[in-house]
Amino acid sequence: MHIHILGICGTFMGGLALIARELGHTVSGSDQNVYPPMSMQLAEQGIQLMQGYRAENLQIKPDLVVIGNALSRGNPEVEAVLNQGLKYTSGPQWLAEYVLQNKWVLAVAGTHGKTTTSSMLAWILEHQGFKPGFLIGGIPMNFGISARSGESDFFVIEADEYDSAFFDKRSKFVHYRPRTAILNNLEFDHADIFDDLAAIKRQFHHLVRTIPGEGMIICPEADENIQDTLAMGCWTPVQLTAINQNAAWQAELLEEDGSHFSVAFEQQIQGQVKWPLTGLHNVYNAVAAIAAARHIGILPVNAIAALTKFKNVKRRMEVIANIKGVTVYDDFAHHPTAIQMTLQGLRKHVGAEKIIAVVEPRSNTMRMGVHREVLAESLVLADRTIIYQPEELDWDLMALQTETNNIKICTSIDEIISELQQEMAPNSHFLMMSNGSFGGIYQRLQSEL
Repeated sequence: MHIHILGICGTFMGGLALIARELGHTVSGSDQNVYPPMSMQLAEQGIQLMQGYRAENLQIKPDLVVIGNALSRGNPEVEAVLNQGLKYTSGPQWLAEYVLQNKWVLAVAGTHGKTTTSSMLAWILEHQGFKPGFLIGGIPMNFGISARSGESDFFVIEADEYDSAFFDKRSKFVHYRPRTAILNNLEFDHADIFDDLAAIKRQFHHLVRTIPGEGMIICPEADENIQDTLAMGCWTPVQLTAINQNAAWQAELLEEDGSHFSVAFEQQIQGQVKWPLTGLHNVYNAVAAIAAARHIGILPVNAIAALTKFKNVKRRMEVIANIKGVTVYDDFAHHPTAIQMTLQGLRKHVGAEKIIAVVEPRSNTMRMGVHREVLAESLVLADRTIIYQPEELDWDLMALQTETNNIKICTSIDEIISELQQEMAPNSHFLMMSNGSFGGIYQRLQSEL
């Protein structure tokens, strides 16, 4: 079958393309923004990429068109699909029908940590010889690819709450019907499609309704929004996680930065994780992954052994350069809570050394200014913050720039690089935070510094 994918360079749709190609389908796709690393992944698999959305792209006569959720009515290629009466579906629906049938699905949902936790879980299964399929919204460095069909009955998926397509406004994760589900956390996000937090809770409860009674839900004890969601009705056993508290699964910090901790289940120590990752959020992610792995029969001691060899995900606190004593990190954080947690982990790791945070408010929610009241507060652990304000941003960032919070607003990449050049000093840390390409700043910064 020839499958043509609209929006193929998105992390989810690109992963779907890799799986479809692996299953023997002919795959092509189009996108407005074709750039690495996804474009390189796809090209290496022999997938034809078309720049831009045009009716002419459909002259290849695909058997099925898979339409990404970023596309809407009025898009010329979408309109051509409808006018020509071509068979079409959403990415989550295709995955459910062609890949997840008869699989034991392990889904990782939540506002933060989905990519990292699903990568940990997939790696634990791989380390134990399960050879799982997976589809992850990033590239786990233990695998080097974001998706594969796998060689077993297990499939790990990053379960996103974003909508499925312009013709299916349900959250993606409603399609997956997991047997094992991790609910990492729940906050207000995606303000472009959700009116309020209650609307997101309803979608999460739709997910809860699909999990069988013989399945398992794993979630943090301290997250009130998740507990509220489960209180709407839950028919599945729940195991709670905590740090330095009482819960079925608990971690005890042995290093304050989260790089070393012990894991206990029902008050019995299972072992210790010592790894290069930092931050309490990653401790929570790890404990949840260990608990999920136990649900399919992997002993915690073996899951812990796997995590000591976990290499994280590209663009999750990834060190991309060490220049004249300055460490440069690329991080995907794009929500104030994620920014704050990332900075907490780094601060505890580097102590009093200088941290310069550089932020591109690129997510739809950040661009709309929904988090404007808490953005500055989330950055207080940085010694200095530089925030990029592109022309098309929907709100003025200048109000964040005060004499007391050491925030600088820049309107160009050149200006940011100039500011960073002045901050060059041994034992400094430049933390670059964006969920996009950030105008190519990563490559320019390395060459100009």
